[in-house]
Amino acid sequence: MTSETAELPERKLWQRISGVSTVWIGLVLIVLYVAFSIARPDAFPTRFTLQTLLIETSVLLVLSIGMTFVIITAGIDLSVGMVLIFSGVLGSKTMEWLSPRQDASHAGWGIIAAGFVISLAGGALWGLINGVLVARAKIPPLIVTLGSFGAALGAAQLVTGGVDTRTVPENLRDSLGFGTLLGGVPDLVLVALVVTLFGAWLLHTTRFGRYTYAIGSNAEAARRSGIGVTRHLILVYLMTGLLSGLAGFMNLAYFGTTTIAGHGTDNLDAIAGVVIGGTSLFGGTGTIVGTVIGVFIPSVLRKGFVIAGVPVFWQPIAVSIVLVAAVWFDQLRRKARDRK
Repeated sequence: MTSETAELPERKLWQRISGVSTVWIGLVLIVLYVAFSIARPDAFPTRFTLQTLLIETSVLLVLSIGMTFVIITAGIDLSVGMVLIFSGVLGSKTMEWLSPRQDASHAGWGIIAAGFVISLAGGALWGLINGVLVARAKIPPLIVTLGSFGAALGAAQLVTGGVDTRTVPENLRDSLGFGTLLGGVPDLVLVALVVTLFGAWLLHTTRFGRYTYAIGSNAEAARRSGIGVTRHLILVYLMTGLLSGLAGFMNLAYFGTTTIAGHGTDNLDAIAGVVIGGTSLFGGTGTIVGTVIGVFIPSVLRKGFVIAGVPVFWQPIAVSIVLVAAVWFDQLRRKARDRK
């Protein structure tokens, strides 16, 4: 076996993980970071700014990893932000109900663990519902998840009476919310990193990932080749709901409240990040590395605009331009591939 033959599988793996579009998107992120660093060298390229940027993006990144799998299958999930809220509410209320005098502020790790499990279960439940309705009932994902968007938010409001729960355990806030490890790396960032690495491994090196790409490219062909398309789609939406539950618990730890009125655009932000990262809305194409870069581009834009003193109204305009450009580039790439 020659050295070139030995290196071939590694090259193929790297091509699956990155791709040409990811390189260009990465260059855009670097240019944005350098531009803001030049504009505000005293404030933007600092450790504090980088740390806050990573923390603020961690929850959205966890949502976007699940969204990547869904969009690669040519699906969509508009419910992730509301499932995040619902899961956080369940976790918070569980810790509250298990605590003496209904005050979870001083709850121990056993109660925190129970809240964590219930948060994950709440997210997984919505993911399972979405998956069954999409894969078995054959209802379009847009309609199913739009319905879940409203239903999950309504359920969260019913549980809380529309009032945020603020008795979050201090142990949770001091550890996952604001704790650091490995010389100052925030715990939230480490959790997002673990989820990202797991997602990359699952998508790019396992049979589950290959089936995800195959279904997105041609679901009928995948079914005829022996892939259990129905089962696989249910698992993809289940995983997305599970990650939304994890994101809800992370959000609870960071903010110390259920933030029911927030996260109205988390679904769109996650979709935007995934699409900017090179995942095709038509399915069959996408990478985790691209999603990471795509999620950070809007985050860097927002943080840079705030530090540079640019009016806040320009932020959604800039993000929208980048999003439309990413979709346009994807269409050009698909047309070029079809011509070949």
